[in-house]
Amino acid sequence: MNLKGRSFLTLKDFTPDEILYLIDLAADLKEKKKQGVTGKSLEGKNIALIFEKPSTRTRCAFTVACIDEGAHPEYLGKNDIQLGYKESVEDTARVLGRMFDGIEFRGFLHKNVELLAKHSGVPVWNGLTDDYHPTQILADMLTIKEQFGVLKGLNLVFIGDGRNNVANSIMVGCGKLGVNCTIIAPDSLWPEAELVATCQGYAKEAGSKIMITDQIDAVEGADVIYTDVWVSMGEEEKAAERLSLLKDYQVNAVLMKKTGKEKAIALHCLPAVKGNEITEEVFETHANVIFDEAENRMHTIKAVMVATLGK
Repeated sequence: MNLKGRSFLTLKDFTPDEILYLIDLAADLKEKKKQGVTGKSLEGKNIALIFEKPSTRTRCAFTVACIDEGAHPEYLGKNDIQLGYKESVEDTARVLGRMFDGIEFRGFLHKNVELLAKHSGVPVWNGLTDDYHPTQILADMLTIKEQFGVLKGLNLVFIGDGRNNVANSIMVGCGKLGVNCTIIAPDSLWPEAELVATCQGYAKEAGSKIMITDQIDAVEGADVIYTDVWVSMGEEEKAAERLSLLKDYQVNAVLMKKTGKEKAIALHCLPAVKGNEITEEVFETHANVIFDEAENRMHTIKAVMVATLGK
């Protein structure tokens, strides 16, 4: 499958077969790395890593993935370039596109990653925006496939802040890949109706369902319970309000039992605030799979770069 030259901004831009190809490529690259085999697919390439928001997993994943495949990663923090402040995003894109072979962007406005892709002339990869977090969902799907052997027909429940970038992207990924997805959240934290309708269209084509509810009992039958922090980066002033709204939406032992499935797994994209969205008990019970999920950020990010830029 040829994805050369493509940007990776949201899973909405990719077909189910293309997404599955990236997941399978990541699994192959992961197996090779465990055998001590790294590649030269990105040899001679220079990669700009733009971080308006700091990160453990995204920064480390892109850096290690670049080096494993022979590329040079250049970290550009919010104080290193003038993106959208003293220089327009469009002009920054045109400068970076002449110096780098690929650009990763992790920041706030989704419009900015779109502008980088439009004006740079090189592949641009979304490491997280306010709207979408597509590399996270590739890692999630690889992890789920490792646990269950399949994706299509599984039941995933996301519980918590249903309108954040992870919830948005998990709906897109599940819809495209035929995973039944339920978002459980207070109605004031439901995802945008337009995106829900789009994802329900994907799901109908794939033979699955997308459901939005505020009812905790909707976890029944779930194979995967997924949660994220209740207060996203940049929304710290809303902490008290979020804790009040979401206190009944915690992933705890009682909730896991409500699934009715002994082999149900808990996922968390990290960092976790244990005692808020997930109890320490449940987190530690599922720690192995949660840290597989974290490790898989690197393998799936590597797959995206190899597929879109590699030799």
